[in-house]
Amino acid sequence: MRKLIYYVAVSIDGFIADPDGGFDVFPVEAANMPWLIEHYPETIPGHFRGSLGVTTTPHRAFDTVIMGRTTHQVAVDEGLASGYPHLRQYVVTHRPDELPAEEGLTASDEDPVTLVRRLKSEDSALDVWLCGGGSLAGQLVDEIDEFRLKVNPVVLGAGIPLVARATGGPGAAGGALPLALTRGRRHDFDSGVSYVEYARA
Repeated sequence: MRKLIYYVAVSIDGFIADPDGGFDVFPVEAANMPWLIEHYPETIPGHFRGSLGVTTTPHRAFDTVIMGRTTHQVAVDEGLASGYPHLRQYVVTHRPDELPAEEGLTASDEDPVTLVRRLKSEDSALDVWLCGGGSLAGQLVDEIDEFRLKVNPVVLGAGIPLVARATGGPGAAGGALPLALTRGRRHDFDSGVSYVEYARA
């Protein structure tokens, strides 16, 4: 069975965006790009892939991406139909009829846990990428197999948390969710950003 991987940029105090949903405070520096292209070329948004020369680069980690409506809206606000047209995309929303039709994109009001379990059961060598946001991560926290974080050297103080839960702690039963650092999979960039992986303990 393949995994659900939460791969996302985060501040050192655990926020994936500011209170308005912006993440411009997380700089994308050219020095980080060769590593990103080597390990996660499919996570580069579609409108940048041509200029970075990765339009024909094979996917390394993911063939499917799942996101909340707010995360998808970032691409729409840039005038795009979707952010990752080279991947199979699922947008979890209570109003799927409001999203324009786009090949390869499914707007779904299905229970996200049911959806993810079906995706994980598919026969594929590549994993499923959860790219946001915090509310969807909160609903799926018990299905997340690994957290792969780009930790940025900034304190936001407030904003959209990495995992948002309406009540209780991060796990289904509340309380802490123990994680284990994946040894040998950390990378520190000169920019101060650190890539780190955690698996369920």
